[in-house]
Amino acid sequence: MTTDQATLFALLFFVFVFLIWGRWRYDLVAFVALLVALLTGIVPKEEAFTGFGHPATVIIALVLVISKGLSNSGAIELVARYVVDSSRKLSTHITIMSGLAAALSALMNNVAALALLMPVDMQAAKKAGRSASLTLMPLSFASILGGMITLIGTPPNIVVAEFRGDALGESYRMFDFAPVGLACAAVGVAYVALIGWRFLPAERQSADAAKELFKLSDYINEVRVPEGSSAIGKLVRELDDAASRSDVEIVGLVRRGRRMPGLARAVKIRAGDVLVVEASPDSLEEALGNLELEYVGKGEGQLDDDDLKLSEVVVQESSSIVGRSAMSMRLLYRYRVALVGVSRRGERFSENVRKLELQPGDVLLLLGTAEQLSDATGRLGLLPLADRGHSVIQRDKAWWAVGLFTTGIVVASFGLVYLPIALGCVAASYVFLNIVPIRDVYTSIEWPVIVLLGSMIPIGGALQSTGGTALIAGGIVDLSVGFSPIVVLTLLVIVTMTLSDVMNNTATAVIAAPIAIEIANRLEVNPDPFLMGVAVAASCAFLTPIGHKNNTLIMGPGGYRFGDYWRMGLPLEILIVAVSVPAIVTFWPMH
Repeated sequence: MTTDQATLFALLFFVFVFLIWGRWRYDLVAFVALLVALLTGIVPKEEAFTGFGHPATVIIALVLVISKGLSNSGAIELVARYVVDSSRKLSTHITIMSGLAAALSALMNNVAALALLMPVDMQAAKKAGRSASLTLMPLSFASILGGMITLIGTPPNIVVAEFRGDALGESYRMFDFAPVGLACAAVGVAYVALIGWRFLPAERQSADAAKELFKLSDYINEVRVPEGSSAIGKLVRELDDAASRSDVEIVGLVRRGRRMPGLARAVKIRAGDVLVVEASPDSLEEALGNLELEYVGKGEGQLDDDDLKLSEVVVQESSSIVGRSAMSMRLLYRYRVALVGVSRRGERFSENVRKLELQPGDVLLLLGTAEQLSDATGRLGLLPLADRGHSVIQRDKAWWAVGLFTTGIVVASFGLVYLPIALGCVAASYVFLNIVPIRDVYTSIEWPVIVLLGSMIPIGGALQSTGGTALIAGGIVDLSVGFSPIVVLTLLVIVTMTLSDVMNNTATAVIAAPIAIEIANRLEVNPDPFLMGVAVAASCAFLTPIGHKNNTLIMGPGGYRFGDYWRMGLPLEILIVAVSVPAIVTFWPMH
């Protein structure tokens, strides 16, 4: 082993450790790893940032913008409303929703597909009086399975395709993944719909989804400003520091029976005014003494649901609130909404929630006006869990969105236009038609994924140029000496799938793709089966909530524990290995 190889393997070891640990965001870990690789000379300075201009990186960014356009047009929601019926049997409902999720994920980013369907599924569960945990995990798994069908359905397919282009001179086309992907998706969807959901723990299945989890009156109290109070003459916002010390937030002011606009932050307080506060009984008692106020009651007619509303949202990995607290972000001051509750892995927090460091998958309960909640949800990158009803943005442009996207896919599939250029034209058309407003173009892109990919691609190249891939491939081939190439392929699929369960699937694909090529070269067989094996395995992260973003998204809303995933996921991964390997060697022969 050379010095460069030893250095690179040590660097990759620390990357794996930090990605699995999850203490720091994966994009930061990858970028620091790239800097270390540059400083040690493993990656030449000329290739430092080539990953950010790589076609795979560009395609992923454009697919995210197009997914935003399909969402904004309302096309997907219209389809979902047409097929969803809460009166159906549970297995029938899961079959339909899972099939729809898989189909949508084949045509758009699978995270975006889940984000669109999850509120619809939760609404159906509420109407049917059953636990949403019965259907959310099958929905997530189906969206992951559907992403394997086409080039643009999931980032690992894009990475593998472009890597083939670099190594062999020709990239995979849009539907080259379809034969194997369709086989895996069909069997996987049948499993999660008919059998898989039954493996969930009994306590998840018995949760009462029909029960109202939150009521406005549980959080809202009204306090009067008496004559002589030290609060008189101050602006409402000037009481924030004193209120926060008592774990209370002032969210409104009522004067002579009329609520002041917004959260009344700039209104000067008078004697007799009623302050609307969010507080627990203990913190309210402390605040009354500190602020010299009188208790009125819990929402006794002064304020109702037409004034302030509660909204449940889930924290996505790309949200700007990840790793921060509502207090450190000054949520009430900047966004005019209050954080009044947090649910994490089925555990609910209602005390000191504003000081709680928020994580991906957390379900937040926000309080504010409808307009303020909508604005804060969009700006913070949060996913609303309530069905948005019929207020679909840009509904009149649904056919434009679908038509332009279909045209782009067709011309790229026939090789008339290079795929990144075709997708770029679709994205530009969406902006021109205001399907994706110009202000939303950059917010629709998951920049952590772009930074991760841009940083890892040069490292993956270094793994090949230093001979690291040859070393790893040699070890795998030596381990399976005397066995057929199909056995080696199966071993590669299992190893890649295991890695994908504990670290980001895009990073897994970047590392495993060059190894697949090297193994094929050593065995003197067609490299396509091994690349397809990596594409399938890197996408199949079903054992943990950290391997795929979709599994993280459903954790809070479904009330899942970390250990719930392997119950449904382990049989699915075994099934995928059993189905994918024969399908791969059938459609992509070894010789």
